[in-house]
Amino acid sequence: MSVLFPWLFWVLILVAAVVFLWPLRRTRTANKNEYENLSPPLFNEEFSEELNPPAALSSHQLQRPPEPELPHCYGIDRMVLLARDPHWLFAYWEITATKQDEFTNNYGPEAWSATHPVLRIYDITGIDFNGKNALGYTDIHISESADNWYVQVGKPDRSFCVDLGRMFPDGRFITLLRSNAVTTPRASLSDRLDEEWMWIEGLYRTIGKFQFGTSSPMIIEELAMRSAALPLGISSPGLNNDK
Repeated sequence: MSVLFPWLFWVLILVAAVVFLWPLRRTRTANKNEYENLSPPLFNEEFSEELNPPAALSSHQLQRPPEPELPHCYGIDRMVLLARDPHWLFAYWEITATKQDEFTNNYGPEAWSATHPVLRIYDITGIDFNGKNALGYTDIHISESADNWYVQVGKPDRSFCVDLGRMFPDGRFITLLRSNAVTTPRASLSDRLDEEWMWIEGLYRTIGKFQFGTSSPMIIEELAMRSAALPLGISSPGLNNDK
């Protein structure tokens, strides 16, 4: 009997383990079968376009009128001259049919076709230009269809005016339009010197005694106050008054 007792003890432990572990194994098997029997999803991926479909265009957007364009001409006889830089000018112009008819009435029906357009650039530096007193001029022959032109004058700090006209075969020049006067910018440092600059000896001796930001009139007034040259409260312009 004593020999069989250990064997009975181990048999009872084995039976108890089988009783408790067998339900757990059945549960795992059932979960695995349920996962395998699930139906596949109806879609694989979802894109942002599907989540946010594009909004339909409104009737106003569908019927949007085209962008307006700048007119090629304005029906005004005019010529405008600009200084592009120290060496170049730019001119643009418009000649109406009325101006052309006026020229034809004055010089004959064949005058327009017998002449060609010319730009005449006048150097009017330092004078009151009246159309005949220019310091000099240069003619540029242009095409009939031109309505703007870049002119290389190569003269910085000079004043110019331009005429647009018709030139006859014999060299006669008839002005149709006259531009405004312009002056080209300088291409070098200015030669103007400040001859009115004045040094105040007393100001140098007091440099360092004034706070940063003090203006020149305030310094002059302070110096005058210290030397008792001015009564208290007088302004800087009063320094030039005779006493």
